[in-house]
Amino acid sequence: MSLYDDIILDLRNAIKQQDKGRLSVLRGLKTAIKNRQVELRQELTDDQIRGVIASEIKKRKEAIEKFSQGSRQDLVEKEEAELRILSSYLPPQLTIEEIKGIVTQAIEEIPASSPKDLGKVMKSVMPKLAGRADGREVNRIARELLS
Repeated sequence: MSLYDDIILDLRNAIKQQDKGRLSVLRGLKTAIKNRQVELRQELTDDQIRGVIASEIKKRKEAIEKFSQGSRQDLVEKEEAELRILSSYLPPQLTIEEIKGIVTQAIEEIPASSPKDLGKVMKSVMPKLAGRADGREVNRIARELLS
């Protein structure tokens, strides 16, 4: 069963259970996936769907940050609930130590020695970490290890 099938099955269950919060998130996710399919003019693979989910998660994190600055705790809680629902479709996130290990290994394989090689390192590392680590965090760690 593909990831998309899991999402559709959960969407149907949310309709049956009248879980409005989950239903709203899953409908939005389904729409985002369909929009991406239209853009690419092809069916999405599970990895591409994980990318869509990751971008939806990123939007929620940014919204949480903005709502926190605006002292809107009610909206922060709503976004955090949506974030938990979306996160359940991604593999568990890697710890900083695990990311450092993978980046260090890539630096050794590429022979990267300076910050100029950051692009090569990121190109090598990101496919391995897709959906399991935030790109900004990986970039920060790679910069730190290269300098």
